[in-house]
Amino acid sequence: MGPFCIKETGKYGKGLFATRDIKKDELIEVSPVIVSPRNEWKYMKKTILLNYCFHWGKRTAIALGYGALFNHSYTPNVRFVNNKKNLSIDFYAIDDINNGEELTINYNGDPEDKSELWFEVIE
Repeated sequence: MGPFCIKETGKYGKGLFATRDIKKDELIEVSPVIVSPRNEWKYMKKTILLNYCFHWGKRTAIALGYGALFNHSYTPNVRFVNNKKNLSIDFYAIDDINNGEELTINYNGDPEDKSELWFEVIE
């Protein structure tokens, strides 16, 4: 496991929390993915898998491992990069993160994107 643990968040269920201080730009997690064919998205978006999907170019990737446990925030402290060569999503600290802080990403992809999501955001 990386520099984090899984705990209840009190708002979104389970989430990832730093177990030590994490430095800006530090690689936190490398999560393998399953890349789904484009024609399967119409089926997948009707299932619980919707909550674990990432854009993968013109396709969709399902995050495995701990990548599926990062919660959303419009002020995230983690960014993610699609690593197509490695078939993984790599998660990096945007800024220094303190021990005990929840690790969050912006589900819109861009850490500064404030577009609405498919659920009510709790900040």
